[in-house]
Amino acid sequence: MRSSRGWWRLLVPVAAGAAGLLLATSAVTARGTDLRASRTLQVSQLIARQQRTLAALTRQENDLRQRISAATALAGVGDGRVRQLRAAADRLAAAAGLTPVSGPAVTVALDDVPRADQQHDLAAGARPDDLVIHQQDVQGVVNALWSGGAEAMTIMGERVIATTAVRCVGNTLLLHGRVFSPPFTVTAVGDTARLRRALDGDPAVQVFQQYVAVYGLRYALSTSQRATLPAYNGPLELTSATAADG
Repeated sequence: MRSSRGWWRLLVPVAAGAAGLLLATSAVTARGTDLRASRTLQVSQLIARQQRTLAALTRQENDLRQRISAATALAGVGDGRVRQLRAAADRLAAAAGLTPVSGPAVTVALDDVPRADQQHDLAAGARPDDLVIHQQDVQGVVNALWSGGAEAMTIMGERVIATTAVRCVGNTLLLHGRVFSPPFTVTAVGDTARLRRALDGDPAVQVFQQYVAVYGLRYALSTSQRATLPAYNGPLELTSATAADG
């Protein structure tokens, strides 16, 4: 017993010293701040920095596109083959989403349950996923509008083309390399009455409407007599394609 007590007398100051070292290391690392908050801030700063880099690269890309267009137009003056290819590209530009489109339009806005109501819903048994917009919600609206004969479409002001993908990361939307937060807006040019009927009859939109009624998610639909959707001006990742039969 004496021997055991002797070891404990030696171990106690060692353990206390180790604990003190850990506390000191944490204090130096955090510099008096909450470590969790520090990590969150670092992620936010990283996202902001990457967004600034993307914006700079986009400006550079647009400048290069303008130079290429000017050089191609100049080459077409004396080269019949270039001139023919430019004419073919111009004919396909509208179908590819590379020209602005104007006309009557329908806009759908989707939003999370207001934060003030989320705690009440969670206490009543709702899951966190029930209270936010998901990828399938946005995709359901997009698909319904296409099936309703939309001539052109934007999501958050970004023109939708054949290679556009709707992806959600957490409760944010990743579109054409940019990150958007809710509310998410989708605008489509076309026959507004037909577009509204397509939304009302779409199964995915109907399921979302049930969540709107039960949990308080936001769904707002509006129409305008005339809206102008911008041309797509991003990179064209598709290098080749074959038209489907029919």
